[in-house]
Amino acid sequence: MEKSSLALAQLFEPIRADLESVDREFGRHVQSQVDLIPKIGRYIQTSGGKRIRPAVLLMAARLSGYRGDRAILYAAVVEFIHTATLVHDDIIDDAELRRGRLAVHSRWGNDITVLLGDYLYIKSMALALTHDSLDLVRLLCDVTLRMIEGELYQLTKNGDADITEDEHFDIIRRKTAYLFGGCAQIGGMLGGVTHEREQALREYGFNLGIAFQIVDDLLDFTGNAEAVGKPIGSDLCEGKVTLPLIHLLRQSSDGTASRIVRDAIASRSIAPESWAELVRSLKEHASIDFACRRAADYAERAKKHLYAFPSSPERDALLALPDYVLSRDR
Repeated sequence: MEKSSLALAQLFEPIRADLESVDREFGRHVQSQVDLIPKIGRYIQTSGGKRIRPAVLLMAARLSGYRGDRAILYAAVVEFIHTATLVHDDIIDDAELRRGRLAVHSRWGNDITVLLGDYLYIKSMALALTHDSLDLVRLLCDVTLRMIEGELYQLTKNGDADITEDEHFDIIRRKTAYLFGGCAQIGGMLGGVTHEREQALREYGFNLGIAFQIVDDLLDFTGNAEAVGKPIGSDLCEGKVTLPLIHLLRQSSDGTASRIVRDAIASRSIAPESWAELVRSLKEHASIDFACRRAADYAERAKKHLYAFPSSPERDALLALPDYVLSRDR
């Protein structure tokens, strides 16, 4: 087991049984008389996802004093929403691989995958309505709408080498941070904590989500293709200009790096020698370090919000999660 995977397994050990229950709940609710649905559901389940979002919900619920089964159900709802987003994203990005395996659309085609994503979205809301908790359903609907808005906004900025840092962070907030924040907030709502503590959990998850996405973007430049599960440089070749590149282009708006980035966006490809030159420029202009510092800043912001709660093993686990996010290699 790789170092980061081992660290995550240790971190999630107190909720391992609950995460296994979430997996069973997910599998149970992708059963259908249409055989293809559970078949694809099993394929997705065995693709090695980290389950960080459900884990945040489960640990936040425990921190809030909740020990009932509804946390498992809502964690499964979150996994349905996240999975629906991933299968649609892969079509939009024309990504051949997801976590080192053929993406769903690469194996079953776009038509089936679009409908499967729709199925997962509807199933998530049907599951959420199992209990009479309209406040939770409203929160989940709001988070899902923001994610879709983020995807649409990202598409309007796709291929734009002049995207600003503010515009980029707006995409991150919508596509990633709101779901992380919602997961933590749901845990607090299940535990019936005060409004102040509920908002503290939301802010914890929100800032954790931003740190997570910045690191995810960094791995496109610093990661190992086998570990990351997709070709390095794929974000740029899909027309996505992320934080390290935004910083670099600000420092070198009309130099070699700018030409490489704009050529890669235009051609949706990049030669190995150009990629090597781009990575050198990122290091020379401290653009990798800049993005790392921003991720670390959001990780620290996340931690600070947890001090609204007294010390406990659950708080310790949530405090350790931002450090894992900063150190992950996949």
